[in-house]
Amino acid sequence: MGCVWWTPVPVGYQNRMRGGGTGWPALCGLVGLLACGGDDGARADAGAWDPSAGGGTTSDDGATTGLVSTTSASPGDSSDAPADDDTMMPEPIADVPAVDDCPRVQVMVPVGEVLNVRPDPSTANAPIGSLPNNAIVSVLDEVDGESVDGETRWFHVQYLDLEGYISAVFATCTQEDAPELVPPDGFYLPLQCGVQATVTQGNNGATSHNGLHAYAFDFGLGLGTPLVAMADGIVSLIFDETGPGDPCYGGGGPECGPYGNLVIVLHGDGSTSLYKHLNEVHVTPGEFVPRGGILGLSGSTGYSTGRHAHVMRMENCGQFKCQSIPTQFVEAGVPVTGDVVTSANCP
Repeated sequence: MGCVWWTPVPVGYQNRMRGGGTGWPALCGLVGLLACGGDDGARADAGAWDPSAGGGTTSDDGATTGLVSTTSASPGDSSDAPADDDTMMPEPIADVPAVDDCPRVQVMVPVGEVLNVRPDPSTANAPIGSLPNNAIVSVLDEVDGESVDGETRWFHVQYLDLEGYISAVFATCTQEDAPELVPPDGFYLPLQCGVQATVTQGNNGATSHNGLHAYAFDFGLGLGTPLVAMADGIVSLIFDETGPGDPCYGGGGPECGPYGNLVIVLHGDGSTSLYKHLNEVHVTPGEFVPRGGILGLSGSTGYSTGRHAHVMRMENCGQFKCQSIPTQFVEAGVPVTGDVVTSANCP
């Protein structure tokens, strides 16, 4: 299969729903601060990752010298003697192209935030779009602008149809190209290297693994265990609205089904992977996550009777619930209920 590239998430996805209406509650909330908060606009403003439209407030952001040798005149030569062209003329030096020290920048914002793109190098005007953490974008120019945390440099950047300015506080120069998704060699357990877990429900489990979820796996995990990407991918959807104190944060019945925090990752073979019942989500849509990269922390949010992670590969239908597909883990094959597995997801 050909390479898969991530595409902008419609800005409408930033509107969150909690109950009511139709469909699933919220196609992910993208919250980005121009750092860590504050009402002065210098460091914090929230935005949704969308190259074409903004909203809210976010983290803002020689010459080559040759060694020319000359030959001195031999004894007795007159100073008026004509120069020997073969000895006096330096060899021509080929032009050496200048190296661009900053052809691209990588976005560096706190976990769960995005970087707003501004129409000019300041926070005075509303953002025109935003970029996810770790995004690599082309630099058109470096300019001086509003001081952010004592830094006046801003990058004039371009990505797809989005062109604007980001503060150098939240981006670093890189020679790396933007990541390209290719079909993975295999899928690994969604646990950090060396972590063990018990499969509490395997494929076609009698409790809940049927229909769309037939090929899912439940892993019994302690609260706060990192869940990691089974293969390289781009975060396509998240739900992170359920927090401490909410009715479904510690689990519940079918009525809590829509409120399980989750992450969905798109892979290079066109499939997606789902990681559900998280206590915390640490990524944003559009963000590239390498195999083994942390997506969030395990919990028991949503329709859950105990702490665990619900994981499965799915068809890419663009929704939270798509048909699951068979998965064989590189290090564990197809584990069944009761199996204890050890992750070899060691990037």
